[in-house]
Amino acid sequence: MAASVAAAARRLRRAIRRSPSWRGLSHRPLSSEPPAAKASAVRAAFLNFFRDRHGHRLVPSASVRPRGDPSLLFVNAGMNQFKPIFLGTVDPRSEMAGFRRVANSQKCVRAGGHHNDLEDVGRDLSHHTFFEMLGNWAFGGEYFKEEACNMAWELLTQVYGIPEERLWISYFDGDPKAGLDPDLETRDIWLSLGVPASRVLSFGPQENFWEMGDTGPCGPCTEIHYDLAGGVGAPQLVELWNLVFMQHNREADGSLQPLPQRHVDTGMGLERLVAVLQGKHSTYDTDLFSPLLNAIQQGCRAPPYLGRVGVADEGRTDTAYRVVADHIRTLSVCISDGIFPGMSVWKGYREDRAVRFSMEILKAPPGFLGSLVPVVVETLGDAYPELQRNSAQIANLVSEDEAAFLASLERGRRIIDRTLRTLGPSDMFPAEVAWSLSLCGDLGLPLDMVELMLEEKGVQLDSAGLERLAQEEAQHRARQAEPVQKQGLWLDVHALGELQRQGVPPTDDSPKYNYSLRPSGSYEFGTCEAQVLQLYTEDGTAVASVGKGQRCGLLLDRTNFYAEQGGQASDRGYLVRAGQEDVLFPVARAQVCGGFILHEAVAPECLRLGDQVQLHVDEAWRLGCMAKHTATHLLNWALRQTLGPGTEQQGSHLNPEQLRLDVTTQTPLTPEQLRAVENTVQEAVGQDEAVYMEEVPLALTAQVPGLRSLDEVYPDPVRVVSVGVPVAHALDPASQAALQTSVELCCGTHLLRTGAVGDLVIIGDRQLSKGTTRLLAITGEQAQQARELGQSLAQEVKAATERLSQGSRDVAEALRLSKDIGRLIEAVETAVMPQWQRRELLATVKMLQRRANTAIRKLQMGQAAKKTQELLERHSKGPLIVDTVSAESLSVLVKVVRQLCEQAPSTSVLLLSPQPMGKVLCACQVAQGAMPTFTAEAWALAVCSHMGGKAWGSRVVAQGTGSTTDLEAALSIAQTYALSQL
Repeated sequence: MAASVAAAARRLRRAIRRSPSWRGLSHRPLSSEPPAAKASAVRAAFLNFFRDRHGHRLVPSASVRPRGDPSLLFVNAGMNQFKPIFLGTVDPRSEMAGFRRVANSQKCVRAGGHHNDLEDVGRDLSHHTFFEMLGNWAFGGEYFKEEACNMAWELLTQVYGIPEERLWISYFDGDPKAGLDPDLETRDIWLSLGVPASRVLSFGPQENFWEMGDTGPCGPCTEIHYDLAGGVGAPQLVELWNLVFMQHNREADGSLQPLPQRHVDTGMGLERLVAVLQGKHSTYDTDLFSPLLNAIQQGCRAPPYLGRVGVADEGRTDTAYRVVADHIRTLSVCISDGIFPGMSVWKGYREDRAVRFSMEILKAPPGFLGSLVPVVVETLGDAYPELQRNSAQIANLVSEDEAAFLASLERGRRIIDRTLRTLGPSDMFPAEVAWSLSLCGDLGLPLDMVELMLEEKGVQLDSAGLERLAQEEAQHRARQAEPVQKQGLWLDVHALGELQRQGVPPTDDSPKYNYSLRPSGSYEFGTCEAQVLQLYTEDGTAVASVGKGQRCGLLLDRTNFYAEQGGQASDRGYLVRAGQEDVLFPVARAQVCGGFILHEAVAPECLRLGDQVQLHVDEAWRLGCMAKHTATHLLNWALRQTLGPGTEQQGSHLNPEQLRLDVTTQTPLTPEQLRAVENTVQEAVGQDEAVYMEEVPLALTAQVPGLRSLDEVYPDPVRVVSVGVPVAHALDPASQAALQTSVELCCGTHLLRTGAVGDLVIIGDRQLSKGTTRLLAITGEQAQQARELGQSLAQEVKAATERLSQGSRDVAEALRLSKDIGRLIEAVETAVMPQWQRRELLATVKMLQRRANTAIRKLQMGQAAKKTQELLERHSKGPLIVDTVSAESLSVLVKVVRQLCEQAPSTSVLLLSPQPMGKVLCACQVAQGAMPTFTAEAWALAVCSHMGGKAWGSRVVAQGTGSTTDLEAALSIAQTYALSQL
């Protein structure tokens, strides 16, 4: 029996790992208990239990937008926000550094990357892309296995009232290959709590050993499962709660080492817990989803939701209900956290599934999805207030996204229909057109949707061509990708743990703010005296000394180097050993690792622990960063002044060369808005206002209207940067100063007066996604040079306008002007110049290009008409005209051929036009009565092949090129071939 139960549990658990399907279950009640509380009460009971009974601190859910973690597309687990604690990199001055036991309900999204439930949503009764993870944590050994298991058992059985006999336990059975023994301690804890040995099962590392990633903290876990069968027949187990005991670290070589500190990390899906407590066989039947499903039925007038799956779900109606409900929850939560439709993280997220299901199956009216947002807000808004604050914006963006997709779909259908009219009965649909319709091209339609639309019309897609285009795109992306920065030296969790064990204090980096403004307006940067506390080789090994030419990492007791953080590039410079000032140790960068500043340097001579050193920052580099950072604050403030208070910073990066700022915008910025933003910054720069900086308790910044901050973990106390207003006054809520000037939480280094920014020019802007704009800007002398270049190009555009107004005497002159305008367009597109001016000039020169092309066509038509008359006079009426004519371009030659055929419809025409260097142009058209045996494409190919060239076209009209010095022979070939076909 135990073996069969274990096998059944193993199979079920593997499915559970992918958020299991609950299909095919009997419809017995899951519990004989009285009706359970609502989901909101279940969530509250969890949080209150850990806070009130076990002294846990409740922390808010982190945003589903990962905070400084490039390995994630979305936050997909409750532990994500606590990674700095697990890795030992948490800032010791931050609030998080003081966490010992905490609990929360975390918003999670699994719609891409390693954890992706997207394709399974709708197909069964349990998969979701958005879900809530209830969790409790103990950091640094605050408590471990016994306490965690006791708390979990107490909550489930005593607070939630789940019958003990319906709970099964799994624990880690060990891994001999990794040298890990079975976790008998956890097994014995469960047995001591009264769980029968028959319901305590052991499993290997695949099921019961949890890892953060390929490397990093990990450990055995124990899982609590619920038996849906209730003791009737074979157990039907679903996982409720996973308790992870982090006690190992997976090294880069795959080995396991003990962690310096042990942690507890638990996670329980709210949706599944609520389904169990409410006696439901599906998470979609709980009150987390039922209001949405009811709203969908009322808005679509569709049949009621019945919870069917697979073949039983006729017409896929219930599948559509689940897809739409899941989609609107996910989209609403993501938008409330600043992840807007179109951002790169959505790559692969299929919003088309929800739109198509709602339109095609549920017959929803346009704009329907946006109408569901208030239901999501009503269901989740109390737990996550950001949904309530942003409800209007969410509804607008959802509706806009739906409308944009439907417009793309309709346009795609028209393009497909137009393309099909040009194809023969057996032709495949061109890969190039399908590519342009796809997510990789212009319209953003999924390729499988394009294939489905073609399948409905009985047309086959050129799959081989599509594969070739995909490979070319991958190669292009590889060439365009920014080079991966070389991984710098880093302190891993063991090195940080050893420093903490030795009692090494965090690096004092306050000297980085020790600089002053001389009366002359220049800056004076002080040096910093420090002692070498630790040395590391390139592989992170701690050593007592480093030798000549060795790249190494240095930990000092204090530093004046700014370590890269907050979007500001690291300082660089050098250090010298006390008493040996003529030997410079170059410092390439500084990084912060858990409160320690690691300097990356090259040792020209031996350096030892305990050496006294003096640090010097690269003053020009630092000053460039200071100017860009202060300019970034001014730009952020100017954007709010111009676009409104809803404009929020999403991220930034700066170095001495330029600054980059990502901001939320409802629509792309207009040239007028860009110019207004620049003017606002220039005004603040021109006033040369003082920049005040002061450290204050973090709590003082909580309720200041207009104060700018990001979704980051700030130290406490936190540094406030205020332009033109002393910090104390700026933080006084009654002053409203933060609404009228730039006031931000920021650890960066700044100018002491705004005048040193000199000037600011926005040189680029682009939409990262709908609702997010990236701005690039430069300052100082670079900005002045950009303005001068912009004025120079404006003069060139003015001159081109005057040339076009004067008109061209002939086609050659008109072509020269068109080429000059084309070069001018390229110059304006690539120049480092004000973006507002670039936009305006591009609009002008592109209009000039259109006018120039129109003028060329008119001149060519006139030239073609003249040559047509000459040829008609030269040739008597007959079935064939083969001749030479002078023409500046193939376009003119084709026009002459067409005009000849219009005036002599029964005549087939082939003309050759000699060009410089022996090149020959060819154009021909075959009379309607001469086809199908005589075709233009074959005629042109016969002549151009003789001249060593190529030809292209259709049965009616064709053109080509070649090279020959014997035109008479080419004309003879043309004449002979035509007569053989007529």
